[in-house]
Amino acid sequence: MNLLDASVSLVNLLTDGHARGRPYTAPRGPDLPAAIGAALPTRATVTDREAARFVGTALEMRKVFDAAHAGDFDTAAAVVNALLLSTGARPQLDKAPGEPWQVHFHGPDDTVSVGWSAGCAASLALAIGSDLGGRLGVCQAAECDRVYVDGSRNGVRHFCSPACRSRTKAAAFRERQRP
Repeated sequence: MNLLDASVSLVNLLTDGHARGRPYTAPRGPDLPAAIGAALPTRATVTDREAARFVGTALEMRKVFDAAHAGDFDTAAAVVNALLLSTGARPQLDKAPGEPWQVHFHGPDDTVSVGWSAGCAASLALAIGSDLGGRLGVCQAAECDRVYVDGSRNGVRHFCSPACRSRTKAAAFRERQRP
């Protein structure tokens, strides 16, 4: 999972709204740290304090996806810059045993929440600063506001999932069949 995918996962997990036609409430309370830990590719142990940081980061990243989806890249860039500053994101080459060197983004401390927040902020900065900025989206299905990164070849994705795409197509078909 790359950092953009992690950003999508965290925003979709930690922000209230609608998902696949139903109201969605993000996990809270004692379930929150475990839910975040399970959403990360490294299956990290997350403390209550770190969970609060993840929620704050997800709420800010949500603003980035909303702004980019609306074509407001000035706002998206301003939010990303604030995230980079708040996390103290700095690139560093790290190597795990048996793995090649990889670029990671760290903050002033190496807690799980600061490291992931810094990495997600950096990935969004790289997306906004490249042709990927236009591929940050918000699902266009009715009653769904989950975010996605359009990785399709021709950049025509409009939905967060195949379920939302199918639901929208079925609704359009039913509408066309009405007398």
